[in-house]
Amino acid sequence: MLRWIIIIVLYGIFNFYAFQSVKTLTSKKWIYFLFFALTIMVLVNLVYQFIIPTQGRVLTPAKSYALGFFLTVIALKVVLISFLFTEDVIRILYGAYQKVFGDKETFYLPSRRKFISQIALGIAAIPFASMLYGIYKGRYNYKVLTYTLEYPDLPEAFDGYQITQISDVHSGSFDNKEKIEYAIDLINKQQSDVILFTGDLVNNEASEMEQWKGTFSKLSAKDGVFSVLGNHDYGDYMNWPNETAKQENLEYLFEIQKEMGFDLLKNENRFLERNGERIALIGVENWGAGFKQVGDLDKASEGVNQDDFKILMSHDPTHWEKVAVTHPLHYHLTLSGHTHGMQFGIEIPGWIKWSPAKWRYKYWAGLYEQNKQIINVNRGFGYLAFPGRVGIWPEITVIKLKKGPQEA
Repeated sequence: MLRWIIIIVLYGIFNFYAFQSVKTLTSKKWIYFLFFALTIMVLVNLVYQFIIPTQGRVLTPAKSYALGFFLTVIALKVVLISFLFTEDVIRILYGAYQKVFGDKETFYLPSRRKFISQIALGIAAIPFASMLYGIYKGRYNYKVLTYTLEYPDLPEAFDGYQITQISDVHSGSFDNKEKIEYAIDLINKQQSDVILFTGDLVNNEASEMEQWKGTFSKLSAKDGVFSVLGNHDYGDYMNWPNETAKQENLEYLFEIQKEMGFDLLKNENRFLERNGERIALIGVENWGAGFKQVGDLDKASEGVNQDDFKILMSHDPTHWEKVAVTHPLHYHLTLSGHTHGMQFGIEIPGWIKWSPAKWRYKYWAGLYEQNKQIINVNRGFGYLAFPGRVGIWPEITVIKLKKGPQEA
Protein backbone atom coordinates (compact mmCIF):
# COMPACT_ATOMS: atom_id res chain seq x y z
CA MET A 1 0.00 0.00 0.00
CA LEU A 2 2.84 2.40 0.85
CA ARG A 3 4.30 1.85 -2.61
CA TRP A 4 1.02 2.87 -4.24
CA ILE A 5 0.71 5.93 -2.02
CA ILE A 6 4.18 7.07 -3.08
CA ILE A 7 3.40 6.43 -6.75
CA ILE A 8 0.10 8.34 -6.55
CA VAL A 9 1.65 11.32 -4.73
CA LEU A 10 4.56 11.57 -7.17
CA TYR A 11 2.20 11.13 -10.12
CA GLY A 12 -0.01 13.94 -8.75
CA ILE A 13 2.94 16.34 -8.35
CA PHE A 14 4.27 15.34 -11.75
CA ASN A 15 0.97 16.03 -13.50
CA PHE A 16 0.22 19.26 -11.62
CA TYR A 17 3.54 20.62 -12.82
CA ALA A 18 2.83 19.52 -16.40
CA PHE A 19 -0.57 21.23 -16.14
CA GLN A 20 1.16 24.60 -15.91
CA SER A 21 1.96 24.29 -19.59
CA VAL A 22 -1.75 23.84 -20.38
CA LYS A 23 -2.65 26.86 -18.21
CA THR A 24 -0.19 28.97 -20.14
CA LEU A 25 -1.82 28.04 -23.43
CA THR A 26 -5.51 28.37 -22.60
CA SER A 27 -8.01 29.43 -19.94
CA LYS A 28 -10.77 27.12 -21.17
CA LYS A 29 -12.11 25.07 -18.27
CA TRP A 30 -13.21 22.11 -20.39
CA ILE A 31 -9.62 21.57 -21.50
CA TYR A 32 -8.53 21.59 -17.85
CA PHE A 33 -11.21 19.03 -17.08
CA LEU A 34 -10.12 16.84 -19.99
CA PHE A 35 -6.48 17.02 -18.88
CA PHE A 36 -7.21 15.86 -15.35
CA ALA A 37 -9.90 13.36 -16.38
CA LEU A 38 -7.43 11.57 -18.65
CA THR A 39 -4.74 11.73 -15.96
CA ILE A 40 -6.98 10.26 -13.28
CA MET A 41 -8.56 7.57 -15.49
CA VAL A 42 -5.17 6.24 -16.54
CA LEU A 43 -3.94 6.11 -12.95
CA VAL A 44 -7.11 4.51 -11.55
CA ASN A 45 -7.04 1.83 -14.25
CA LEU A 46 -3.37 1.07 -13.55
CA VAL A 47 -3.93 0.76 -9.79
CA TYR A 48 -7.06 -1.34 -10.25
CA GLN A 49 -5.42 -3.78 -12.67
CA PHE A 50 -2.33 -4.26 -10.53
CA ILE A 51 -4.05 -4.72 -7.18
CA ILE A 52 -6.14 -7.62 -8.53
CA PRO A 53 -4.54 -10.79 -7.11
CA THR A 54 -2.69 -12.89 -9.68
CA GLN A 55 -0.49 -15.96 -9.56
CA GLY A 56 2.89 -14.26 -9.44
CA ARG A 57 4.32 -11.71 -11.86
CA VAL A 58 1.68 -12.35 -14.49
CA LEU A 59 1.03 -9.56 -16.99
CA THR A 60 -2.44 -10.17 -18.36
CA PRO A 61 -3.52 -8.29 -21.51
CA ALA A 62 -5.60 -5.96 -19.32
CA LYS A 63 -2.56 -5.20 -17.14
CA SER A 64 -0.42 -4.65 -20.21
CA TYR A 65 -2.89 -2.15 -21.65
CA ALA A 66 -3.10 -0.33 -18.32
CA LEU A 67 0.68 -0.11 -18.16
CA GLY A 68 0.90 0.89 -21.82
CA PHE A 69 -1.52 3.80 -21.51
CA PHE A 70 0.13 4.89 -18.26
CA LEU A 71 3.57 4.99 -19.93
CA THR A 72 2.10 6.82 -22.93
CA VAL A 73 0.70 9.57 -20.72
CA ILE A 74 3.94 9.72 -18.74
CA ALA A 75 5.93 10.17 -21.97
CA LEU A 76 3.75 13.16 -22.91
CA LYS A 77 4.18 14.75 -19.49
CA VAL A 78 7.95 14.12 -19.34
CA VAL A 79 8.49 16.22 -22.47
CA LEU A 80 6.23 18.98 -21.17
CA ILE A 81 8.00 19.03 -17.81
CA SER A 82 11.47 19.09 -19.37
CA PHE A 83 10.55 22.30 -21.22
CA LEU A 84 8.83 23.81 -18.18
CA PHE A 85 11.74 23.02 -15.89
CA THR A 86 14.28 24.50 -18.30
CA GLU A 87 12.16 27.62 -18.69
CA ASP A 88 11.70 27.92 -14.92
CA VAL A 89 15.44 27.73 -14.32
CA ILE A 90 15.96 30.53 -16.84
CA ARG A 91 13.14 32.57 -15.26
CA ILE A 92 14.65 32.21 -11.78
CA LEU A 93 18.13 33.11 -12.99
CA TYR A 94 16.76 36.12 -14.86
CA GLY A 95 14.82 37.27 -11.78
CA ALA A 96 17.89 36.85 -9.58
CA TYR A 97 20.06 38.78 -12.03
CA GLN A 98 17.58 41.66 -12.16
CA LYS A 99 17.43 41.73 -8.35
CA VAL A 100 21.22 41.86 -7.96
CA PHE A 101 22.34 43.84 -11.00
CA GLY A 102 19.17 45.43 -12.35
CA ASP A 103 16.79 48.08 -11.13
CA LYS A 104 14.35 45.73 -9.41
CA GLU A 105 13.93 46.33 -5.69
CA THR A 106 12.22 43.00 -5.14
CA PHE A 107 12.69 39.60 -6.70
CA TYR A 108 10.74 39.48 -9.94
CA LEU A 109 9.84 36.21 -11.68
CA PRO A 110 8.91 36.69 -15.36
CA SER A 111 5.75 34.96 -16.51
CA ARG A 112 5.90 31.86 -18.63
CA ARG A 113 5.99 32.42 -22.36
CA LYS A 114 3.16 30.98 -24.39
CA PHE A 115 5.29 30.01 -27.36
CA ILE A 116 7.53 27.82 -25.15
CA SER A 117 4.50 25.82 -24.05
CA GLN A 118 3.32 25.59 -27.66
CA ILE A 119 6.68 24.16 -28.72
CA ALA A 120 6.68 21.79 -25.74
CA LEU A 121 3.20 20.49 -26.55
CA GLY A 122 4.08 20.05 -30.22
CA ILE A 123 7.20 18.03 -29.43
CA ALA A 124 5.44 16.06 -26.67
CA ALA A 125 2.82 15.00 -29.19
CA ILE A 126 5.47 13.02 -31.10
CA PRO A 127 6.22 10.32 -28.47
CA PHE A 128 2.56 10.37 -27.39
CA ALA A 129 1.30 9.67 -30.90
CA SER A 130 4.12 7.20 -31.56
CA MET A 131 3.26 5.12 -28.51
CA LEU A 132 -0.44 5.13 -29.34
CA TYR A 133 0.47 3.98 -32.86
CA GLY A 134 2.74 1.33 -31.35
CA ILE A 135 -0.20 -0.03 -29.34
CA TYR A 136 -2.75 0.20 -32.13
CA LYS A 137 -0.64 -0.85 -35.14
CA GLY A 138 3.05 -1.24 -34.34
CA ARG A 139 2.83 -4.53 -32.45
CA TYR A 140 1.59 -6.28 -35.60
CA ASN A 141 3.74 -4.33 -38.07
CA TYR A 142 5.73 -7.40 -39.15
CA LYS A 143 8.97 -6.86 -41.04
CA VAL A 144 10.91 -9.46 -43.02
CA LEU A 145 14.64 -8.84 -42.63
CA THR A 146 16.87 -10.71 -45.07
CA TYR A 147 20.58 -11.46 -44.81
CA THR A 148 23.05 -13.39 -46.95
CA LEU A 149 25.95 -14.92 -45.04
CA GLU A 150 29.01 -16.44 -46.70
CA TYR A 151 31.06 -19.24 -45.17
CA PRO A 152 34.07 -20.83 -46.87
CA ASP A 153 33.47 -24.15 -45.06
CA LEU A 154 29.76 -24.40 -45.81
CA PRO A 155 29.07 -27.79 -47.46
CA GLU A 156 28.45 -27.42 -51.21
CA ALA A 157 25.05 -29.08 -50.94
CA PHE A 158 23.88 -26.26 -48.64
CA ASP A 159 24.95 -23.40 -50.90
CA GLY A 160 21.81 -21.22 -51.04
CA TYR A 161 20.19 -22.91 -48.04
CA GLN A 162 17.56 -20.61 -46.53
CA ILE A 163 16.59 -20.28 -42.88
CA THR A 164 13.63 -18.41 -41.41
CA GLN A 165 13.99 -17.49 -37.76
CA ILE A 166 11.25 -16.30 -35.43
CA SER A 167 11.53 -15.72 -31.71
CA ASP A 168 9.63 -14.57 -28.62
CA VAL A 169 6.05 -15.31 -29.65
CA HIS A 170 4.59 -14.54 -26.19
CA SER A 171 1.21 -15.92 -27.20
CA GLY A 172 -0.41 -14.84 -23.94
CA SER A 173 -0.29 -11.25 -25.18
CA PHE A 174 -2.10 -11.81 -28.50
CA ASP A 175 -5.61 -10.47 -29.11
CA ASN A 176 -5.94 -10.37 -32.91
CA LYS A 177 -6.20 -13.71 -34.71
CA GLU A 178 -6.35 -12.14 -38.16
CA LYS A 179 -3.00 -10.40 -37.66
CA ILE A 180 -1.33 -13.56 -36.35
CA GLU A 181 -2.63 -15.59 -39.28
CA TYR A 182 -1.26 -12.94 -41.62
CA ALA A 183 2.17 -13.25 -39.98
CA ILE A 184 2.15 -17.05 -40.25
CA ASP A 185 1.28 -16.76 -43.95
CA LEU A 186 4.11 -14.24 -44.34
CA ILE A 187 6.57 -16.71 -42.80
CA ASN A 188 5.43 -19.50 -45.12
CA LYS A 189 5.69 -17.22 -48.16
CA GLN A 190 9.44 -17.03 -47.59
CA GLN A 191 9.59 -20.71 -48.69
CA SER A 192 12.63 -21.37 -46.54
CA ASP A 193 14.29 -24.76 -46.21
CA VAL A 194 13.89 -24.74 -42.43
CA ILE A 195 12.09 -22.65 -39.78
CA LEU A 196 13.82 -22.11 -36.44
CA PHE A 197 12.03 -20.76 -33.36
CA THR A 198 14.31 -19.47 -30.59
CA GLY A 199 12.15 -19.51 -27.48
CA ASP A 200 9.47 -17.83 -25.34
CA LEU A 201 6.37 -19.38 -26.85
CA VAL A 202 4.26 -18.20 -23.90
CA ASN A 203 4.34 -15.56 -21.18
CA ASN A 204 3.67 -17.86 -18.23
CA GLU A 205 1.38 -20.83 -18.82
CA ALA A 206 1.31 -23.44 -21.56
CA SER A 207 -2.47 -22.99 -21.81
CA GLU A 208 -1.91 -19.56 -23.39
CA MET A 209 -0.97 -21.41 -26.57
CA GLU A 210 -4.13 -23.54 -26.80
CA GLN A 211 -6.11 -21.12 -28.98
CA TRP A 212 -3.13 -20.55 -31.28
CA LYS A 213 -2.11 -24.18 -31.89
CA GLY A 214 -4.05 -24.46 -35.11
CA THR A 215 -2.56 -21.25 -36.49
CA PHE A 216 1.07 -22.09 -35.69
CA SER A 217 0.59 -25.66 -36.93
CA LYS A 218 0.42 -24.15 -40.41
CA LEU A 219 4.12 -23.27 -40.33
CA SER A 220 5.82 -25.33 -43.00
CA ALA A 221 9.34 -25.83 -44.35
CA LYS A 222 11.07 -28.57 -46.34
CA ASP A 223 13.30 -29.67 -43.47
CA GLY A 224 10.77 -28.92 -40.71
CA VAL A 225 10.29 -26.54 -37.81
CA PHE A 226 12.70 -26.69 -34.86
CA SER A 227 12.50 -24.88 -31.54
CA VAL A 228 14.18 -24.25 -28.19
CA LEU A 229 12.92 -22.93 -24.85
CA GLY A 230 13.15 -19.36 -23.56
CA ASN A 231 13.12 -18.12 -19.98
CA HIS A 232 9.34 -17.53 -19.97
CA ASP A 233 8.54 -21.05 -21.11
CA TYR A 234 9.47 -22.65 -17.78
CA GLY A 235 6.68 -20.96 -15.79
CA ASP A 236 9.16 -19.37 -13.38
CA TYR A 237 7.12 -16.16 -13.11
CA MET A 238 4.01 -17.91 -11.75
CA ASN A 239 3.14 -18.92 -8.21
CA TRP A 240 2.41 -22.63 -8.58
CA PRO A 241 0.74 -24.65 -5.82
CA ASN A 242 3.66 -27.09 -5.95
CA GLU A 243 6.57 -28.22 -8.09
CA THR A 244 4.47 -31.00 -9.61
CA ALA A 245 2.01 -28.48 -11.08
CA LYS A 246 4.88 -26.45 -12.48
CA GLN A 247 6.46 -29.50 -14.10
CA GLU A 248 3.12 -30.59 -15.54
CA ASN A 249 2.76 -27.16 -17.12
CA LEU A 250 6.18 -27.50 -18.74
CA GLU A 251 5.42 -30.97 -20.03
CA TYR A 252 2.14 -29.69 -21.46
CA LEU A 253 4.14 -27.04 -23.32
CA PHE A 254 6.32 -29.84 -24.73
CA GLU A 255 3.18 -31.65 -25.88
CA ILE A 256 1.75 -28.54 -27.51
CA GLN A 257 4.94 -27.99 -29.49
CA LYS A 258 4.85 -31.60 -30.62
CA GLU A 259 1.21 -31.23 -31.71
CA MET A 260 2.14 -28.14 -33.75
CA GLY A 261 4.89 -30.06 -35.53
CA PHE A 262 7.78 -28.34 -33.73
CA ASP A 263 10.85 -30.47 -33.06
CA LEU A 264 11.89 -29.14 -29.64
CA LEU A 265 15.62 -29.38 -28.93
CA LYS A 266 16.35 -29.65 -25.20
CA ASN A 267 20.15 -29.62 -25.02
CA GLU A 268 20.36 -31.84 -28.08
CA ASN A 269 21.06 -31.69 -31.80
CA ARG A 270 19.85 -32.79 -35.20
CA PHE A 271 21.65 -33.17 -38.52
CA LEU A 272 20.17 -31.70 -41.68
CA GLU A 273 21.33 -33.72 -44.68
CA ARG A 274 21.55 -33.09 -48.41
CA ASN A 275 23.31 -35.10 -51.10
CA GLY A 276 25.47 -36.95 -48.60
CA GLU A 277 26.54 -33.77 -46.77
CA ARG A 278 25.25 -32.40 -43.50
CA ILE A 279 25.06 -29.43 -41.18
CA ALA A 280 24.52 -29.65 -37.42
CA LEU A 281 21.57 -27.94 -35.77
CA ILE A 282 22.18 -27.56 -32.04
CA GLY A 283 19.56 -26.40 -29.55
CA VAL A 284 20.19 -25.50 -25.91
CA GLU A 285 17.72 -24.82 -23.15
CA ASN A 286 17.66 -21.32 -21.72
CA TRP A 287 20.93 -19.86 -20.49
CA GLY A 288 21.02 -16.16 -19.72
CA ALA A 289 23.02 -13.76 -17.59
CA GLY A 290 20.66 -12.94 -14.73
CA PHE A 291 18.12 -15.51 -15.95
CA LYS A 292 17.58 -19.27 -15.80
CA GLN A 293 20.73 -21.19 -16.74
CA VAL A 294 19.89 -24.76 -17.68
CA GLY A 295 21.43 -24.70 -21.14
CA ASP A 296 24.22 -27.24 -21.51
CA LEU A 297 26.22 -26.60 -24.66
CA ASP A 298 28.50 -29.58 -24.22
CA LYS A 299 25.57 -31.96 -23.84
CA ALA A 300 23.73 -30.36 -26.76
CA SER A 301 26.80 -30.81 -28.97
CA GLU A 302 27.40 -34.49 -28.26
CA GLY A 303 28.06 -36.30 -31.53
CA VAL A 304 28.89 -33.10 -33.40
CA ASN A 305 32.34 -33.03 -34.99
CA GLN A 306 34.80 -30.16 -35.11
CA ASP A 307 34.56 -29.96 -38.90
CA ASP A 308 30.74 -29.96 -39.01
CA PHE A 309 29.08 -26.72 -40.05
CA LYS A 310 27.14 -25.70 -36.94
CA ILE A 311 24.01 -23.62 -36.32
CA LEU A 312 23.28 -22.97 -32.65
CA MET A 313 19.83 -22.04 -31.33
CA SER A 314 20.09 -20.31 -27.95
CA HIS A 315 17.37 -17.99 -26.67
CA ASP A 316 19.50 -15.46 -24.80
CA PRO A 317 22.37 -13.70 -26.64
CA THR A 318 24.41 -13.48 -23.44
CA HIS A 319 24.93 -17.24 -23.78
CA TRP A 320 26.74 -16.62 -27.08
CA GLU A 321 28.73 -13.78 -25.57
CA LYS A 322 29.83 -15.59 -22.42
CA VAL A 323 29.91 -19.28 -23.46
CA ALA A 324 29.43 -20.16 -27.11
CA VAL A 325 31.76 -17.71 -28.83
CA THR A 326 34.78 -19.05 -26.93
CA HIS A 327 33.79 -22.72 -27.12
CA PRO A 328 36.38 -24.87 -28.93
CA LEU A 329 33.79 -26.37 -31.33
CA HIS A 330 33.30 -23.07 -33.20
CA TYR A 331 29.60 -22.37 -33.84
CA HIS A 332 29.36 -20.74 -37.24
CA LEU A 333 25.94 -19.17 -36.78
CA THR A 334 23.99 -18.60 -33.57
CA LEU A 335 20.34 -17.56 -33.53
CA SER A 336 18.94 -15.80 -30.46
CA GLY A 337 16.14 -13.49 -29.38
CA HIS A 338 15.06 -12.52 -25.84
CA THR A 339 15.78 -8.76 -25.93
CA HIS A 340 12.76 -7.70 -28.09
CA GLY A 341 14.96 -4.71 -28.92
CA MET A 342 13.13 -3.37 -25.82
CA GLN A 343 10.18 -2.76 -28.23
CA PHE A 344 11.31 0.88 -28.32
CA GLY A 345 13.93 2.51 -30.49
CA ILE A 346 14.94 4.22 -33.68
CA GLU A 347 16.23 2.31 -36.68
CA ILE A 348 17.09 3.84 -40.04
CA PRO A 349 19.19 1.31 -42.00
CA GLY A 350 22.63 2.71 -42.73
CA TRP A 351 22.07 5.69 -40.45
CA ILE A 352 21.05 4.90 -36.92
CA LYS A 353 20.24 1.91 -34.74
CA TRP A 354 19.39 2.75 -31.16
CA SER A 355 17.29 1.35 -28.33
CA PRO A 356 17.45 1.40 -24.53
CA ALA A 357 18.15 -2.32 -24.92
CA LYS A 358 21.78 -1.44 -25.64
CA TRP A 359 22.19 -0.37 -22.01
CA ARG A 360 21.40 -3.93 -20.90
CA TYR A 361 22.64 -6.07 -23.79
CA LYS A 362 25.81 -5.77 -25.81
CA TYR A 363 24.16 -7.76 -28.59
CA TRP A 364 20.54 -6.68 -28.75
CA ALA A 365 19.29 -6.75 -32.36
CA GLY A 366 20.56 -7.87 -35.74
CA LEU A 367 23.87 -9.39 -36.82
CA TYR A 368 27.13 -9.32 -34.86
CA GLU A 369 30.44 -11.06 -35.51
CA GLN A 370 33.19 -12.17 -33.16
CA ASN A 371 36.00 -14.70 -33.61
CA LYS A 372 34.70 -15.39 -37.14
CA GLN A 373 31.38 -16.47 -35.65
CA ILE A 374 28.09 -14.69 -36.28
CA ILE A 375 25.01 -14.20 -34.12
CA ASN A 376 21.63 -12.90 -35.18
CA VAL A 377 19.49 -11.46 -32.39
CA ASN A 378 15.88 -11.48 -33.55
CA ARG A 379 13.76 -8.53 -32.36
CA GLY A 380 10.86 -10.83 -31.55
CA PHE A 381 7.56 -11.87 -33.08
CA GLY A 382 5.30 -10.84 -30.18
CA TYR A 383 5.39 -8.36 -27.33
CA LEU A 384 5.41 -8.35 -23.55
CA ALA A 385 4.46 -5.82 -20.82
CA PHE A 386 4.08 -2.74 -23.03
CA PRO A 387 1.37 -3.85 -25.49
CA GLY A 388 3.02 -2.37 -28.55
CA ARG A 389 6.17 -1.58 -30.47
CA VAL A 390 7.65 1.80 -31.36
CA GLY A 391 10.41 1.85 -33.97
CA ILE A 392 11.51 -1.72 -33.20
CA TRP A 393 9.04 -3.75 -35.23
CA PRO A 394 8.18 -7.46 -34.91
CA GLU A 395 10.67 -9.43 -36.97
CA ILE A 396 10.77 -12.39 -39.29
CA THR A 397 14.41 -13.11 -40.15
CA VAL A 398 15.40 -14.79 -43.40
CA ILE A 399 19.03 -15.91 -43.69
CA LYS A 400 20.50 -17.38 -46.86
CA LEU A 401 23.72 -19.35 -46.49
CA LYS A 402 26.24 -19.10 -49.33
CA LYS A 403 29.45 -20.92 -50.03
CA GLY A 404 32.16 -18.27 -49.78
CA PRO A 405 35.69 -18.22 -51.18
CA GLN A 406 38.37 -20.08 -49.25
CA GLU A 407 40.37 -17.87 -46.93
CA ALA A 408 43.96 -17.20 -47.93
